[in-house]
Amino acid sequence: MSENDSARLNSSRLPAWPHATGASPDSANLLRGPDWRRTELARAFRVFLEMLKGFRGLHFVGPCVTVFGSARFPETHPHYASAREMGRRLAKMGLTTMTGGGPGIMEAANRGAREGGGRSIGCNIVLPMEQEPNKYVDKFLEFRYFFVRKVMLVKYSYAFVIFPGGFGTMDEAFETLTLVQTRKIEHFPIILMGTEFWNPMIEFLREKMVAEGTISPEDMDLLTVTDSHEEACRVIQASVDRSREVIQKAPSRLWWLAES
Repeated sequence: MSENDSARLNSSRLPAWPHATGASPDSANLLRGPDWRRTELARAFRVFLEMLKGFRGLHFVGPCVTVFGSARFPETHPHYASAREMGRRLAKMGLTTMTGGGPGIMEAANRGAREGGGRSIGCNIVLPMEQEPNKYVDKFLEFRYFFVRKVMLVKYSYAFVIFPGGFGTMDEAFETLTLVQTRKIEHFPIILMGTEFWNPMIEFLREKMVAEGTISPEDMDLLTVTDSHEEACRVIQASVDRSREVIQKAPSRLWWLAES
């Protein structure tokens, strides 16, 4: 069998994304170019409704810290234990732990938050594989569009803790970093937990991107790389303290909007 034949055979065993269990055909079709105008209008309305659902559902969650990381780490993995401890510490600080609501690191952080007596939020994404919601969230929202979910994971948080992960984690890490770099959001800390995992990337950023001038040397200051929960919590607390005036202006519930 040729290499091309083998590749075709392997790909044929994978479910087609739009038709796989749990997948959203509309979200898969969104980036396929122009569609019928009425279809585009209906899609825009669905995006609006999903945004509205997120804003309404998360309006009263309080100051959050978003924890990113791989969905694939089992309960026995050291990174799972570390994320669980991070969630517990965030709860003790009076902060809400927000994650993508799935397994692995997300589950660990939500679990730690619950064990610490804090609030635990999950913003899940409908995927055809691996992203089942975990059982440790107090409030759970599910989204079909990645970009809507990303807005929710960033909008309500005053710090971002990023554990080792794959493509999705890297996407979340660099998009958040870009938002801070370009001042689209405040200078909230981005903490990379797990020095052994992240150090090769940090070296690349310094030795290639800074050296080539594609980022500024001071951009490296936007990242905190550590294994220490104590250091991470100090950085987070400093961010919360800087934002105290905003946090204290918490919105009140309006009965006529059925906000309970």
